[in-house]
Amino acid sequence: MMDFFLAALAGAVTGVLSGFGVGGGSLLLIYMTSFAGLAQNLAQGINLLYFLPTAGAALPAHFKNGVVEKKALLPAITAGLVCSALAARAATTLDVEVLRKCFGGFLIVIGLRELFRKG
Repeated sequence: MMDFFLAALAGAVTGVLSGFGVGGGSLLLIYMTSFAGLAQNLAQGINLLYFLPTAGAALPAHFKNGVVEKKALLPAITAGLVCSALAARAATTLDVEVLRKCFGGFLIVIGLRELFRKG
């Protein structure tokens, strides 16, 4: 029962962050790998499925409030589709430990960037 509660709480918190456009899925990955004990590749697959409905729920509000740059949509979506397909293929062939280290390095770089960013 406690596992269900923690998973629901993690989903709720990361759902709020996803609604803000912060990237709650990355935080969900941290929960799933560090606290729920899932393998990195399994957590990434779950994260992809999690992203679809949360993005779909948040997007109408962002469009309504005019905070979507429509000129950037086509190039961003095209590049995102191509790169995500390539990265997904790579992620499914990489050793889980390598994948975990790559994700950890990514989080450190982003964290340091945010920590020392001005303005």
